[in-house]
Order: sequence, then structure tokens, then C-alpha cells
Amino acid sequence: MSKIWFITGSSRGFGRQFATAALERGDKVAATARNTDSLADLVATHGEAILPLPLDVTDKAAATDAVQRAHDHFGRLDVIVNNAGYGLFGMVEELTEQQIRDQMETNFFGALWVTQAALPLLRAQGSGHIVQISTVGGVVAFPYLGGYNASKWALEGLSDALAQEAAGFGINVTLVEPGGFSTDWAGASAAFAEPLPAYDEVRAAAHAGASRVGKSDPATSGAALLKIVDADNPPVRVFFGTAPLHIAPPVYAERLKTWDEWATVSAEAEGTTA
Repeated sequence: MSKIWFITGSSRGFGRQFATAALERGDKVAATARNTDSLADLVATHGEAILPLPLDVTDKAAATDAVQRAHDHFGRLDVIVNNAGYGLFGMVEELTEQQIRDQMETNFFGALWVTQAALPLLRAQGSGHIVQISTVGGVVAFPYLGGYNASKWALEGLSDALAQEAAGFGINVTLVEPGGFSTDWAGASAAFAEPLPAYDEVRAAAHAGASRVGKSDPATSGAALLKIVDADNPPVRVFFGTAPLHIAPPVYAERLKTWDEWATVSAEAEGTTA
């Protein structure tokens, strides 16, 4: 059976690839964007299979309305993809209050509002799949990306809990954690803090490290997501790209090593012996 999708941030990047892949195999898509003119070519190609909806995900009421409109239009929703987001670049000390609040409003709260709007509908039908587009930076932190990391770590914690809460209702939750891809998260949509000279060396090292990680073409990401939403037992977490497979395991190994080395102090904190 064909699936009905609700995808945020469908105008470009991953969102565009997901929408295209779903439409090309015969699914139907409610595609949201700040400006739906960017979806005109998809409408011209796929006609009534796509419902373009204007949406700024930071507007909770608008998010709720868009999800309900999509459900009313198609009669159900099977896959919710929270893809809207952007990168915030700056050392923690450099970030302004407005920059970090804006980052959380889009990357975290935007996904939360759409998720909360969809959950009653998915529970009522006893099925559904919520896909949260995170990042390898949602499990591993990088200098110069503290604000972005914070927004995605928040999304990871929320979604991990949600996966446990929603499983009994037939609802799957998957966190997609991409590595380096040629999307717009670091391009025109990105925000940059005013640099402090004190961090010039740290910033240079961060840029050098990023340049060593190749940027993959997101063109095949749609096909990869189709396999996930079609799986009988989809993962709660999955990397997109091979770079995270090399980045994350050593970090996790170091965490386990550190916890073990400090186990006696952990026990002392509660007055017991490890």
C-alpha cells in the first residue's frame, strides 16, 4: 500500500529528496515550506499526489493546523518527517541569546510542535512512523557547533523517550543521524556568531577538521529513507553516510572507559562500593 507523508522543510536538501523519492514511487506527500513556490515543479510533475503547505515550524498553531489540513486532505498520515532545520556556527561564548533561542525554536521546538500535532492522529489509527532528522552531531559534540549540537541532543532525548512511549500504539520513531552532506544547513540558511579573536585557533582547527570530512550528495538519501519506513522493525537510530560509523564508535568507547575508570567515585557519591 502507498504511504502518505508529511514532510517539513521540503523545498531543498534532505526534505526535497525525501519528498521526491516518495512521490516517484507512488506515495502521496504533504510537503511544507516557508515559500511553497519552491515546490511548483513537484506539483507540476505529480499533481494531486502532493499537497504543498506553507509552514514556519516555529509557529505552533500553524504547525498544528498544517498537520490537521494534511490529514483531512488525504484521510490519514503514515510518515511524519521533521526535517526543517539549519546550522548555527559559533563558540559557546560567542552565541547571542537570540541566536540560541532561534536555533532551539526551529531545530527542537519546531519538531516538537509537529510531533505533538501528529501523535493523536497516529494513535487513533493505530500506526505511523515519526522520522526526526538529527545529525551525528546529535550524539557527538563538535567545537564551533555547541548551539547546533544542543538543539539536536535535545531532539535525540525527546525522541528516544517518545519511541518508548509510542511503541504500544503501533507508532515507530526513528532518528536519522547524517554525517557530512551537501545540503543547505551550513549554507544560505545558516547563522554565524560574531567571532571573538580568542577562539581563532580553535575555529581554524574546527574548519580544518570539517574540511577533512567529505560532503556526500544527498540524492540517494530518499531511497535510503524508503527502506527505513518500509521495514518491519525500523531502527530508533540510524546513520546516513559512512563518516558517522567512524566518528561515533571511538567517542562511545572513550565514554565507557571513563565511566569505568571513575566507577569508585560514582559509588562513593552514594556511599557504596563499586
